[in-house]
Amino acid sequence: MKKLRLSVKHILVVSFFVALSSCSEKGPMALFKKMSPHDAYAQRLKDAGLDRSAMGNAWLQKSETSVTNALNIDVPYKETGYFSAEKIPAAALRFNAQRGQKLHISLSKKPTQNFAIYMDLLEERNSSDRKLVASADTIGLLLDYEIKTTGKYILRLHPELLSSGEYTVSITSGPSLSFPVSAMGKPSIGSFWGDGRDNGGRKHEGIDIFAPKLTPAVAAAEGTVTNVTENKLGGLVVFMHPNNRDYSLYYAHLDKQLVQNGQNVRIGDTIGLVGNTGNARTTPSHLHFGIYTNGGAINPLPFVDRAVKNPKPISAKLNLLDATARTINTNTRLYVQPDEKAMVRTTLPISTVIQIEAATDDWYKVSLPDGTQGYIYSKNVIPANTLRKANVKTTQPLLDLPDTLNGARITTLASGQAINIKGSFKNYFLITDKNDNTGWMEAERK
Repeated sequence: MKKLRLSVKHILVVSFFVALSSCSEKGPMALFKKMSPHDAYAQRLKDAGLDRSAMGNAWLQKSETSVTNALNIDVPYKETGYFSAEKIPAAALRFNAQRGQKLHISLSKKPTQNFAIYMDLLEERNSSDRKLVASADTIGLLLDYEIKTTGKYILRLHPELLSSGEYTVSITSGPSLSFPVSAMGKPSIGSFWGDGRDNGGRKHEGIDIFAPKLTPAVAAAEGTVTNVTENKLGGLVVFMHPNNRDYSLYYAHLDKQLVQNGQNVRIGDTIGLVGNTGNARTTPSHLHFGIYTNGGAINPLPFVDRAVKNPKPISAKLNLLDATARTINTNTRLYVQPDEKAMVRTTLPISTVIQIEAATDDWYKVSLPDGTQGYIYSKNVIPANTLRKANVKTTQPLLDLPDTLNGARITTLASGQAINIKGSFKNYFLITDKNDNTGWMEAERK
């Protein structure tokens, strides 16, 4: 694997500058208070001229390439990984989220001190248009965000330069609103958004929450009651506008309305009592709950869905984090995400060398020597210790990449020199020589 060597000069310059700027409350750093912590740090590197160094430029480039190459996951999700300073690392995870969900992202790290990581959540509108919607630095290890637009999102984790350590990130989602029917009635959702109505003449623009008659229908958010009225379909209804939101909540089929126009309510305050007024007279008592925006009705389920799932515990062994490993089975599959039903990115021959970056469930997140990333079952890999011993047949270079054109020469292997072969990738062997140099040599023809 290619490593970026850090000079003593770089280390001293970055350590001094970052330590100075991170403690500054006045002067030039005050200009960056409106930036995200990640962007403010990037600006400090540029101001110090470190963007012109190999190390600083690699860090800035990683900000972009990690997002472009983000791996796909499903929420809930949890991974434990390792960031090695010499590799200038970052991690990016892409997932789908629905409007009304509230994301809960937590990050823990070892060591807790002198290991700084920036968390950034980006909304991905298309492959070239991404918008930063939330961020946190290593001090704020929790990030909560209410999804405003259904679509794809990317979480980026990017450590500061010269920071090494283990991290664990967990992503879960839950409702952004409280449930609109009191728990005392043991409510259950029995009809969903889009269900057919009037023999297919229209679609259901809400959810029906069934509960015994006169069960309290309660405020799902703090806000203001905007309309207490009656209509043909909904019967006795109440509209309320949650504070700092761009939509209104709609309570229908109430048996009684217990609020007035203009009344301020808090979460859990009784709006009315569940009934079956309007066109629900022939059905069991329930609350029709809807959400309306300027563009019309939207699906309210993600806003109130109580079915919150936790990520699976990590069962893959963590002692291989940041380790060079190899496959032990023929035709080992590398998946685009940790799901055996997901698309297979490529199939790997036995003894293929991989770098283990993180663990999730019983999977490893890995990268191949050519930079290809994906997920592989943890049971399919072992540490890349000596596979077999051999002797070099002809003098040839030992490279830092399995690539004759782009790999840099580490040393020269002499004809007859003893080597330990650890694995392979395409037409190259990963080897260690008698001087403990590790690198790639081109496979020799028999």
